Amino acid sequence: MRVENPQAYRFIMQDDIFLLKQDKLVDTLTATATPVEEPSPEVSQPVVEVAPVQPTQQTSAPEPKPVVSQPVHETQESTFNYLGSNQKQFLILVNYAGEEYIATNHRVALESILGRKDLTIADVAILNVNKLFPIKLAALVGYFNPTRLVIMGKDALPEGIGNLPLNKPVQGKKIHVLYSFSFDEMMSSNDNKKAFWEQMKTL
Repeated sequence: MRVENPQAYRFIMQDDIFLLKQDKLVDTLTATATPVEEPSPEVSQPVVEVAPVQPTQQTSAPEPKPVVSQPVHETQESTFNYLGSNQKQFLILVNYAGEEYIATNHRVALESILGRKDLTIADVAILNVNKLFPIKLAALVGYFNPTRLVIMGKDALPEGIGNLPLNKPVQGKKIHVLYSFSFDEMMSSNDNKKAFWEQMKTL
């Protein structure tokens, strides 16, 4: 009979058994050997449920006040109430306190003068400056863009025109200007009518 472990003989045989030196060494090693621990079953980690983080309720900021835009005041282009269509860029300035444009008998006389130059009322712009004073030359030029300008009487002179000789046409850079008599001054003097007509022919 073969026994793997010499220590087992004490249970089989009743007599005293003496172990050899090498058997004692084996026994000692067997007794002192550290048993190999089996790996413990993996302990499952408890599942920790994380509650969703509720957003911190913030005090609502006051709503911004609506910005009220201020109306922009644009400088509007001047408009003028005049007689004619200014088709030939021919501007005639008159001054009548009680008329919208020009006195009826003076209009008839002016149409006759224009007819001699092959012009009609549609070719010119007749502007009564009585309610427009003070009227600036720059405003008139910007609106009518005249190439010819007739000023009938000193009461019709616009600001910024400078000193003009009476009944002597002046040629500017873009405008041919004639400063002459008013119709009231011409109706009472044939000489004034003739002087005015002589200069009008050159425009």
